Amino acid sequence: MEPEKIKESIIRAAKELFRKYGYHKTSVNEIAKKARIAKATIYKYFDSKEQVLDAILMDYLDVNLHEILSNKVTFASEEEHLKALVMKTCRLSYTVCNEFIGWDFVRENANSQEFLKHLSDQLEALLLSAYLELDHFKKNPARRGGLAFLLKASKSIVFSFAFTSVSDADVRKNFVTFQKELLPYLVKAAL
Repeated sequence: MEPEKIKESIIRAAKELFRKYGYHKTSVNEIAKKARIAKATIYKYFDSKEQVLDAILMDYLDVNLHEILSNKVTFASEEEHLKALVMKTCRLSYTVCNEFIGWDFVRENANSQEFLKHLSDQLEALLLSAYLELDHFKKNPARRGGLAFLLKASKSIVFSFAFTSVSDADVRKNFVTFQKELLPYLVKAAL
């Protein structure tokens, strides 16, 4: 089998198992069995299970982020457009962590929190590069610092309430509070 096909098989198997059982409860042996390869083959392509998860999440985020950004919906203002984009990407990042990792594991495990910080930094860089492709940032490169501030602040706030929320209802309530009470000020500061 070709190397790319093997790598795709590993990612596909891991993605299915992570969604079904969560990252923590899925072993490398189970991924190998599902992909119909030897466990050692996984380590030929990835240094760890964490790297497999990272590849899955970054691919998922990249595809979905570009879908969000390519949506040609018209907004009343640049401010409204940016608020909508930030909310969609915040929800996307929360959903990814919920779907593939599981918040209980994230909240309880120091290693997962280190991984999540690494992931959130990668997400921030991905978002910044993708947002800088939007017309209103291409036309005004001086806004890059404000955009970086907006993304970092939004990311920190969303992850903080994800870590402290007890239920999905709490998360929804926190998203509404963030959208109505905090995001408008962050966007104004960014623009």
